[in-house]
Amino acid sequence: MKEEDLEELQMIGRSRSNEERSECSSTRRKREKQDTARTTVDNDDVDSFFHGSNGDDGEEEEAPNEELENLGWGRGVVKDWKRTVGTWWWYEMTNFEQKTIAVTFFMFFAAIAPAITFGAIYEKTTGHYIGAVEMLAATAWVGIVYALIGGSPVMINGGTGPILAFSGVLYKLSGSLDVPFLTLSAWTGLWVMLFNVVAAFVNLNHYILLATRFTDEIFAMLISVIFIINALGNPFAPVGLYYYFDPNHTSHDDYDNESSYSYLSVAMFSVLIAIGTTAFAIFLRGIKFSRFLCNQWSRSTMSDFAVTIAIFCFTALDHFVFSSVHTEKLNVPDTFAPTFACCDTACDSYWPTDCPDLEAPHGRRPWLVDLFDLNGHTYVPFFAAIPAMLAFILVFLDDGITLHLINHPSHKLTHGDAYNLNTLVIGLMVGVNAMLGFPWLVAATVRSLSHLHALAEKTQDGKFQSVLETRLTNLFVHALILGSIFVLPVLKLIPVPVLYGVFLYMGLTSLSTNQFWGRFTMMFMQPSRHPKGLPYTDHVSHKRMHLYTGIQLALFALLYVIKSIKSIAIAFPVVIALCIPIRLYVLPRLFEKQELVFLDSEDDEIEEWIGKIAVGDDTEERSGEDTMLDFIEPEEKQHLEEMVMQEIDDSA
Repeated sequence: MKEEDLEELQMIGRSRSNEERSECSSTRRKREKQDTARTTVDNDDVDSFFHGSNGDDGEEEEAPNEELENLGWGRGVVKDWKRTVGTWWWYEMTNFEQKTIAVTFFMFFAAIAPAITFGAIYEKTTGHYIGAVEMLAATAWVGIVYALIGGSPVMINGGTGPILAFSGVLYKLSGSLDVPFLTLSAWTGLWVMLFNVVAAFVNLNHYILLATRFTDEIFAMLISVIFIINALGNPFAPVGLYYYFDPNHTSHDDYDNESSYSYLSVAMFSVLIAIGTTAFAIFLRGIKFSRFLCNQWSRSTMSDFAVTIAIFCFTALDHFVFSSVHTEKLNVPDTFAPTFACCDTACDSYWPTDCPDLEAPHGRRPWLVDLFDLNGHTYVPFFAAIPAMLAFILVFLDDGITLHLINHPSHKLTHGDAYNLNTLVIGLMVGVNAMLGFPWLVAATVRSLSHLHALAEKTQDGKFQSVLETRLTNLFVHALILGSIFVLPVLKLIPVPVLYGVFLYMGLTSLSTNQFWGRFTMMFMQPSRHPKGLPYTDHVSHKRMHLYTGIQLALFALLYVIKSIKSIAIAFPVVIALCIPIRLYVLPRLFEKQELVFLDSEDDEIEEWIGKIAVGDDTEERSGEDTMLDFIEPEEKQHLEEMVMQEIDDSA
């Protein structure tokens, strides 16, 4: 091909592309002006409503997360307070709707069942020093206080597996050191509190802000799957519906002497009411977009109370229709008192295990831990800083990553985030719980995400439209838990299989908005049947998309194994934290920047790149000058090539 002809063809291509660019840029600028104007009006309206001004005067509101790493000592906490609690507290404390009641009842059952379960496991793990009573009391007071002053009212605090595993390690360590467990736990908790305060004041949370959709999706998928597996049958622990088919399961022990008792009947009925609770709740939730009932209000009401209605219906079925089938009920204590019953005044032995001849316990351990009951080991208050550093990593990462998941842009929360404030508040709560001999509570990811989804208004395909941002649901849930402490026998009426159904519902519904789950299912689809209109299916090849999903799947499997094995479960948040540098430094070596944008970026950046591709302005991916071939259609490109080849033949 002659150089003159090539240059001419290039000029033609450039001229044509410039025209397209000019037209598309004009259209884009017009659209941006409209969006800006609309956003300005919306912001002015909000500012006028809450502050009594037209939004034209005063300082411009600072964007969340802006330059957190450049903030001075303690300024991050102050800015978090002003941006969230200081601005929205009264609105969130008075934002009461019908959905508030529905979400309160749903989250009450979703929160109290894990609290009682964790309490029972704590009692076995800590030698009866911490049990269900301590867990319920801690859950109640922490939840109420956090609802009043916490930075994210959507977040639910509770017991978690890694903290439980750490408590077991601390109990064994106390035996090795010959120090009372509660004393060592109290000093460790106080050190954790100090570390959290320092982390909040030096803005350590800027590391959490480096996490992207890549890490969030893995963590969210893990938590959803854990709830689903725990409902159906956990291979690492005797929890779930599967174990009712084991004649030696503890739920069958109370009926060993009853000839009419059939464990298989109990197992089958347990599966029925669990699956029924899940299916009925999902059906009722879907009524909102159906043609049933007389108007939209009744459909929305039925949808809001879907889980609560399902729980009451299948609990009634268990008690009144199939009362002869003895399903497992919640195992709660009979009275509100410290779990540890003492054999003598020293209260270092447990009744009745250590003193079976004693008809009644001498008393209960005091609520307040004696910090100086060190058994002569005066170095313990300083030594406790070592295990506290590991515990701090667990607490800090669990809270930070959960809050990062909650505040994902797709969830459309508008009241801002408060990473540093949350770190401070939760650190103080850990210190108080340690002094009272209570379990340490941190962000419970599944319950927090379930709370978020329950408060959300969504489209029929599961996309968030808005979220009811209120502190009342969090406050009411934990007020109910506090009240339940004084009527503990009533909780024994709730069948455990029904709660398994609630857990299954929570796990399944939280998968619907997870892109990792969507791409995982595509690995088993015919490529031509992949969903259309998605950035990662339209702009990334199938092979590259599956490679990215495979990396996430490998990390997900590693995390699940680590979290499930008790001896190494405390390393779980550390592995989560390692997902951040893997995304930042490893994936860019395996994928092009454009591929990572479509797989891992937020909607705004994706739309911007799609716009660049549409006008041929993706210059960040170009190594040299634009050519005609970059801007013409394939059919036209073939036609021009044929013309050039014909010219070459003619000149020859």
